[in-house]
Amino acid sequence: MYQSFIGLEVHIHLLTKSKVFCSCKSSFGDEPNTNVCPVCMGYPGVLPRLSREALRMGCIVARALNCTIPKQTWFERKQYFYPDMTKNYQISQFASPLGQRGYLDIEGRGIKKRVRIHECHLEEDAGKMIHSGTVSLLDYNRAGVPLLEIVTEPDMETGEEAELFIQQLRRMLRYLEVCDGNMEEGSLRADANVSINLPGKGLGRKVEIKNLNSSRFVKLGLTYEIARQSALLDAGKTVIQETRLWNENRDETAPMRSKENAHDYRYFPEPDLPIFEPDSAFLESLTLGELPAARLARFIAEYGLTYEQADLITEEKQCADYFEKAVSAAHPLEKTTAAPLVAQWILSDLKHLLAQESLELNQINQGRLRAERLGSIVALIAQGTVSQKSAKQIIEHIRKEDRDPRAIIRDYGLEQISDLGQIDAAIEQVIAAEQATLAELRRTENDKRKRNLKAFLVGRVLAQTEGRADPKIVTARLNIHLTEGSE
Repeated sequence: MYQSFIGLEVHIHLLTKSKVFCSCKSSFGDEPNTNVCPVCMGYPGVLPRLSREALRMGCIVARALNCTIPKQTWFERKQYFYPDMTKNYQISQFASPLGQRGYLDIEGRGIKKRVRIHECHLEEDAGKMIHSGTVSLLDYNRAGVPLLEIVTEPDMETGEEAELFIQQLRRMLRYLEVCDGNMEEGSLRADANVSINLPGKGLGRKVEIKNLNSSRFVKLGLTYEIARQSALLDAGKTVIQETRLWNENRDETAPMRSKENAHDYRYFPEPDLPIFEPDSAFLESLTLGELPAARLARFIAEYGLTYEQADLITEEKQCADYFEKAVSAAHPLEKTTAAPLVAQWILSDLKHLLAQESLELNQINQGRLRAERLGSIVALIAQGTVSQKSAKQIIEHIRKEDRDPRAIIRDYGLEQISDLGQIDAAIEQVIAAEQATLAELRRTENDKRKRNLKAFLVGRVLAQTEGRADPKIVTARLNIHLTEGSE
């Protein structure tokens, strides 16, 4: 049995409008080589200018990760040649990164662990190489996009822990509105370092898995690599220190290049950028708001949600915001009464609607089915004014007509029927039409079969009233009719 050591290097694109050292637009998906200028193309004699917004966003992430922001932070030139880095060096941070010695607590799926953060440093991204047969194409739109690299200590032991770290980090970054977290577009990507050794013997030979673009691939790649290294050691072989890639088609890692020694990048201070010394005004501007872990805990304590409900609701900030607005609008219900009902609607019908029509929740909230209207509908259901089925009809009318739920209920006659005369009349019609079912109900002595037959009759009565009859009253009155009919 071996002990595993996993550390991650997570690269995130910051959501600035411009690149980090020039005024070119920072945008994904534009025509190749349209967002470039002499600065990000590395022309001789040009001077970089640091984006204050990129620096601010980077420091916000550092603070959210409980890092120390140093009194002085500066940039260095990292020397290397590659076709997608036209200057032959990258402006990065080495000696004094903007975030140092922090941590992130991860929790969920039976995992609870503190992962130490070694550092967060700000740098410029390289361009993109596109290989097609024997031809390689270069798109420099990405060159100079602000990239924050978050480096953890090797505190994780399994692929599941690393996957959870990525997921919870992504959630936090989206709450902070500093990164969109779209791993498939490369705005959040990870390199994973893993080694194994006998327990108590410390780190083994490190293998790096590069460019993992989903949390699932992080888990699968690390799980495979731990098994591969374990098999090598069991066979008396040596693990080679190297860089590997994850092959998602074959579900395995494959060698990329050997990495016997660390590269000498010949860092030296960037001469064209001054040292940055954050003042009190800058530090006070680094507001975090309520982070997802704290919000999840509050939703459980304040609203009485289960962990699973709270976890799903707080996955996206806009969903959590929508939920709280809907609960507030569900008066006169108490919060602990309204909250589980609102959560149920969001996690079932609303999620289905979003997936069906490829909508984002903020589009729903800014449109016709805003949170206040859902809260009002939930209150009407709880008060017995409308049934669940009628509520779905109300939502469909709102999407088409953009009107208040109460006006729709009034105009379409969607109030829940609780009048005993109407319900009794519907029951009598169903009994008259379902004589065969009644006969079977009287014959059978199987309790489960009896319950199923009664449920069928209740359903027929509800159908008779177009779903508007109160199911509890229908059940009670049906039992009376059946008892009377058997006498």
